Amino acid sequence: MPGADLGALLGQVARGDEAAFRAVYDRAAGQVLGTVRRILRDPAQSEEVMQEVLLEVWRTAARFDPEAGSAAAWIMTLAHRRAVDRVRSEHSAAQRELRAAVQTVDYDQVTEAVETNLDHERVRRCLTTLTDLQREAVTLAYYHGYTYSEVAELLGVAVGTVKTRMRDGLIRLRDCLGVD
Repeated sequence: MPGADLGALLGQVARGDEAAFRAVYDRAAGQVLGTVRRILRDPAQSEEVMQEVLLEVWRTAARFDPEAGSAAAWIMTLAHRRAVDRVRSEHSAAQRELRAAVQTVDYDQVTEAVETNLDHERVRRCLTTLTDLQREAVTLAYYHGYTYSEVAELLGVAVGTVKTRMRDGLIRLRDCLGVD
């Protein structure tokens, strides 16, 4: 069978001739691997796809039509299509993973927003435990961005008084929030 025509061998393979398939395999495997490897570039995947292509040749040899082209062209077309399908499949898998990652980020953003809202609510609740003077000093400094000197000027008190009110207020907030 070494000298037999590849088209004739495919006809024998279509009838289940294993020896003919071995001859087709021996002749086509190198070309199939080369074609697939040019497309995939990954040696392990290329070998896997080559095996898939040659298995497809075994299963579908009856579909080969010598009127439509040569046996080698038919086999290389199968190889090319299978390699391109693998590239598309890998690309689709990567896109799915990317979409899943983006969805996870979206979920994380929602979770983070909920946690932030809960933290804000806890701080508002704890602010109600401060005296009016402490709450006023803390609010002016932390929510409005004033310095100790500016808070003292706005309230008409000494800077030391503002610092004492804020220190006492922050200690109460720390205790209320359970911060170590």
